[in-house]
Amino acid sequence: MYTAVKPLGKYEILYIIGIIAISFSSIFIRWSHADVSVIGMYRMFFTNLLMLPLLWRYREELRELSAKQWGGLLFSGMMLGLHLLLWMGSLRLTTVASSTVILTLEPIIVMFGSFYLFKTKINKAMVIGVTLAVLGSIAIGSGDFALSRRAVTGDLLSLLGTVALAVHMLAGKQLLHHVSAFVYNFIVFLVAGIAMAMYNVAAGIPFTGYGLGEWGIFLLLAVIPTLFGHYLFNWLMKYLSASVVSMAVLGEPVFASLLAWVLLKESLTPLQLSAGGLILFGVWIFIRYGKEATVLEPGSPQVLAAGQEGKSG
Repeated sequence: MYTAVKPLGKYEILYIIGIIAISFSSIFIRWSHADVSVIGMYRMFFTNLLMLPLLWRYREELRELSAKQWGGLLFSGMMLGLHLLLWMGSLRLTTVASSTVILTLEPIIVMFGSFYLFKTKINKAMVIGVTLAVLGSIAIGSGDFALSRRAVTGDLLSLLGTVALAVHMLAGKQLLHHVSAFVYNFIVFLVAGIAMAMYNVAAGIPFTGYGLGEWGIFLLLAVIPTLFGHYLFNWLMKYLSASVVSMAVLGEPVFASLLAWVLLKESLTPLQLSAGGLILFGVWIFIRYGKEATVLEPGSPQVLAAGQEGKSG
């Protein structure tokens, strides 16, 4: 007896579109010849411009933000800016596959932060997932070291950027109990953009003088991976379970590596494939069987989940 295969619904199709959209982030960054601080700055500012028409709806919430909440938003935004500088810088030194796979360690780093800061519980599955992911990261680092020290430096930048992202998420995790996702995202994006703008001023990096193609890449980063990626996941949280949407973290390095192979002619070594698979499997165990929900980026599925949990409690 044959069982009919249920066709993909519109939400599942949009979910796949969202994963592909966020996977283009690393490709666009590699295509650009601008400084990574300029790329990140305009990505944030263009996203703010696209969100601006809806900001009026949240004017009352903005007025009611406390000084403590503003401080948390500023800190979270600065950590996001630091993450973008480090992670995007890594893409200039190492492969897309290595950089994006290392980035998936973020939920695990958040888990350690939550354990020490908020005394959250850790189960055996989370420990197993962490162990597998760490072993995979060590394997990637050793493999890249055999290729060049430049690649290892890129791996280290990606790891430091992941730590900065985790700190940003830990700050946002608390804020989203009291601040809507839209207000949180808008302010954090704006602060991150301003932080990178200040960096550009201090480093003497020009704000203008870029070709039409560069401006197109800046806009594409705001539209495709940010709005059609992370914001699409926010919307899908209304219709798909949090556990399903959270698996998007595992899809990005897979699609990003495939895109890099096709568009950037980057090949994958057997060690990268096996170590990357080990990391993804470890993170999958961590997310699937762990009790502590974690997040990736402002506006990501897990961020929204944290906010919804706070509002329902």
